[in-house]
Amino acid sequence: MPKIDRILETALIVEDISRAVEFYQRVLGFGLLLKTGEPERLAAMDVGGEHILLLLKTGATANDVTLPGGTIPGFKGSGQGHAAFPIATNELSAWKKTLAEHGIAVESTVQWERGGQSIYFRDLDGNLLELATPGVWPTY
Repeated sequence: MPKIDRILETALIVEDISRAVEFYQRVLGFGLLLKTGEPERLAAMDVGGEHILLLLKTGATANDVTLPGGTIPGFKGSGQGHAAFPIATNELSAWKKTLAEHGIAVESTVQWERGGQSIYFRDLDGNLLELATPGVWPTY
């Protein structure tokens, strides 16, 4: 069987693309790769030069999108999601400070059996975000 060794992109559903882009740029330092024009449908954010976070506007992804190279099938995206971002253990305090400086409440912290730690907070659309240090999973 061919091997898959990482996730290329993941998606979160948001109400306002521009507001979400600003949040992810300002708070987490992600770069903007693509943002569709009107009507707003999605934005693609660069995560560490290796992964893509898609921000999809609520209700805007239900229809197929035909491009010169083919068709992207539509799907009904709605509700809150979750994404976890890896951080170094020695950056944990700095991230807590950064979140506080942006007025973002830490909803929960978890100390995992393997030694990892997670900080949970929410974006402006209620998506649950996690900053996780090594030791959360056997593979991380």
